[in-house]
Amino acid sequence: MTAKDIGTRETTAPVRVRADGDVDEDSVAYLREKVGTALDRPGLPPASGEVRVSRASAHHVALPWSAGAEIRVGGDLVVVHAREATARELADRLHDRLRAGVERVVHRDATVRRTAVPPPWRGGPQK
Repeated sequence: MTAKDIGTRETTAPVRVRADGDVDEDSVAYLREKVGTALDRPGLPPASGEVRVSRASAHHVALPWSAGAEIRVGGDLVVVHAREATARELADRLHDRLRAGVERVVHRDATVRRTAVPPPWRGGPQK
């Protein structure tokens, strides 16, 4: 890795963040940053999609912040939902779930985890 590779880079993925309800601009900016860091990694296929954030207007709701993301990574769809008490907690939880979903999709077909030959009880060679 060279000095050029280190640091942040502009996200080229068209992932939109939409806000519904009483959502301030700082919360949306922090959420955009967290979604960008989850999807802005070298080696990932192009990503596109939408993240929807909403805040319940009722004051008695325990977890008023909710988010849903539908993001297409390459040819696969990653769907993530989260509910939290604050906007920062929601952004952090969404980042963790989105990153895990992307990892699952990217490494689904990895042959490194598979055995070279199936065991005998699954149709492999008999000894």
